[in-house]
Amino acid sequence: MIPEFKNKNLLEQAFIHRSFINENARTGLSHNERLEFLGDAVLELIVTDALYSKYPEAAEGELTAYRAGLVNMNTLSKVAIELNFNDKMKLSKGEQKDTNSKARMSILADAYEALLGAIYLDQGYGAARIFVEKTLLPEISDMIKYATYKDSKSNLQERAQEEMSVTPIYKIINESGPDHNKVFVSGVFLDNVLIAEGRGNSKHEAETNAAKEALISKNWG
Repeated sequence: MIPEFKNKNLLEQAFIHRSFINENARTGLSHNERLEFLGDAVLELIVTDALYSKYPEAAEGELTAYRAGLVNMNTLSKVAIELNFNDKMKLSKGEQKDTNSKARMSILADAYEALLGAIYLDQGYGAARIFVEKTLLPEISDMIKYATYKDSKSNLQERAQEEMSVTPIYKIINESGPDHNKVFVSGVFLDNVLIAEGRGNSKHEAETNAAKEALISKNWG
């Protein structure tokens, strides 16, 4: 799936995480953050262009939701794993051990954007578009079929209105910890009944996790 590079240094740089450079400063190598910055912009244009062409009847809001579902950390890291990025990444010893965390997912998603930036610099927009068409855009069919492009709160609200004609209400029912590391517990209520709770380091994260739990408890997932 990854094209043959003219400039092999660009390909190598796409998989170098900052943590590796911090432990290996004398290698003369550079981390992938500038490539990620470029790749992020290229990715947004390619995905926007593809969705605009593929779904001519979709409204702006729908297209925006589809794009957000494709270019988020979860989707990009999933594709990166399928492309064996874990075997290609240059990471610090600590990061190498942390294989299943949210931080690793973020590293892999960033590497996908960095690789795309490298492809764009090495071979141009056409090659970058082909790479996205082969690796990422196939995700859109199942994403729309199963509505996974919707965040949990939107999904819960839609299902609650369809099934019960009510709107979910979120309330923070507990918070603990120091100001720099607070943990919030949010409850989600349907028709004044507590359906589920969620925890997070921000109110938004707690509400999102509560919505996920509510979808599971109501079998609306």
